[in-house]
Amino acid sequence: MAKQNVAEQFVDILVRAGVKRLYGVVGDSLNPVVDAVRRNAAIDWIHVRHEETAAFAAGAEAQITGRLAACAGSCGPGNLHLINGLYDAHRSMAPVLALASHIPSSEIGLGYFQETHPDRLFAECSHYSELISSPKQMPRLLDTAIQNAVGRSGVSVVALPGDIADEPAPEKAAETAIVTSRPTVRPGDAEIDRLVKMIDEAGKVTLFCGSGTAGAHAEVMEFAGRIKSPVGHALRGKEFIQYDNPYDVGMSGLLGYGAAYEATHECDLLILLGTDFPYNAFLPTDVKIAQVDVRPENLGRRSRLDLAVWGDVRETLRCLIPRVKEKKNRRFLDRMLKKHADALEGVVKAYTRKVDKHVPIHPEYVAAVLDEVADDDAVFTIDTGMCNVWGARYISPNGRRRIIGSFSHGSMANALPMAIGAQFTDRGRQVVSMSGDGGFSMLMGDFLTLVQYDLPVKVVLFNNSSLGMVELEMLVAGLPSYGTANTNPDFAAVARACGAHGVRVERPKDLPGALKDAFRHKGPALVDVVTDPNALSIPPKISAEMVTGFALSASKIVLEGGVGRMLQMARSNLRNVPRP
Repeated sequence: MAKQNVAEQFVDILVRAGVKRLYGVVGDSLNPVVDAVRRNAAIDWIHVRHEETAAFAAGAEAQITGRLAACAGSCGPGNLHLINGLYDAHRSMAPVLALASHIPSSEIGLGYFQETHPDRLFAECSHYSELISSPKQMPRLLDTAIQNAVGRSGVSVVALPGDIADEPAPEKAAETAIVTSRPTVRPGDAEIDRLVKMIDEAGKVTLFCGSGTAGAHAEVMEFAGRIKSPVGHALRGKEFIQYDNPYDVGMSGLLGYGAAYEATHECDLLILLGTDFPYNAFLPTDVKIAQVDVRPENLGRRSRLDLAVWGDVRETLRCLIPRVKEKKNRRFLDRMLKKHADALEGVVKAYTRKVDKHVPIHPEYVAAVLDEVADDDAVFTIDTGMCNVWGARYISPNGRRRIIGSFSHGSMANALPMAIGAQFTDRGRQVVSMSGDGGFSMLMGDFLTLVQYDLPVKVVLFNNSSLGMVELEMLVAGLPSYGTANTNPDFAAVARACGAHGVRVERPKDLPGALKDAFRHKGPALVDVVTDPNALSIPPKISAEMVTGFALSASKIVLEGGVGRMLQMARSNLRNVPRP
């Protein structure tokens, strides 16, 4: 039996850690590892067209499954391409292991062809970034990298010279137990006691929720009902907290809607649950604030705090619910619910002006129809820019759908690569990439990856031939739009030339049928929808900082254009308000 080399041992450890796929682009220094994958039936090599796609895809897979995912790039320029997707995965707290293969070990530090220093380059976008300098070092170093990625929810990077990957592996290397899931963290009794006291003494309490509420929907609803609290959310908290929520008052932030801003500013006590919401201009400065987060570094870095609680949201609420006094007065909650419904009613007026006949097509109409015809368990990957607006306003979560985007890192071109990673986790699940024409064209080469692997991703392209969000920033700053126009091909024709289903939609009446046909198609499909670049209505009083810095200091709704089915939920919640 041939002796195992370091690359084979490396791949075996990945498999033992639960990795199913390794996304990347082959290259000389990476070849020993790729060949080891070829000969291991438990893991697949996913050949993408750009390493940035590999990192985005791995990050999306990790977010969908909650398990470790992996990507790889060859030495120098190859692994450098990973960096943007790794930044996104790290800031999204997705457990990802990145292999940055390296130049020959004897040449490191001597200015060799394609030389970089990946262990340094990736330090800012990872919890752990180290160089393997000998075969004996590899098993323990890789185990440590995996423990960091899984245990700390983020990226680990391992730099491996190609010559070391091809060397014989050390005999009888110890098989260390590998962390594959994270524990829950319960706050200390002193913090629970103080938070109970603050809640009992406050007349009006508001909850503001982020992605840290994942898995805690039932607890948040029970807690809000007990203390009669409005519940707002950040964009990353939308999919986990908005659905089946009789206390919903919408979303805060530039893309926000409803009464979330008022609810956070008019309360006596604001409780931030699992959110690292970065736009501190939206947060109040004159109310008491408590924050609950499993990551202690998040506590207090966005606003001053009266109480910092280090703990998992679900475990913290389970401690609080039986201890806080049930509040009887729901006047504040009911007033916020009414404000929320009234705000949404006002916004909808901007969406009812013959949108089903307007040419070019209103992007709001596209998003609303997409929300209606997509599956109840669909995964939506959403491009940064105006697609974020339409996703935030129109895609309705229900506890089964997933909504993933570059919501913390804010990178263009994320939607298609994320859709690749999401679809590989389950070929039978509907995956929809909500792509802008700017983002799609930036990494358009990886549409070929869909075709090569026959991945049934559906790309819905919001094609306004511009960088819409950048154009908005320029307009608000009083600048003429410049450098924002895109000269685009017929993307549907491009899709058909690649071997996929492609259709171009220019009239609203053709849209529902085109989407349904694409969703029925067994393989990859692209619906190129020509949308109105002037769909936004700009309020007369808004500063440049409000858009470019995503810092809004007033409760004004910035982007008109409707809110889809959220209005129906608000109306339903308002009907349930007890009448005297």
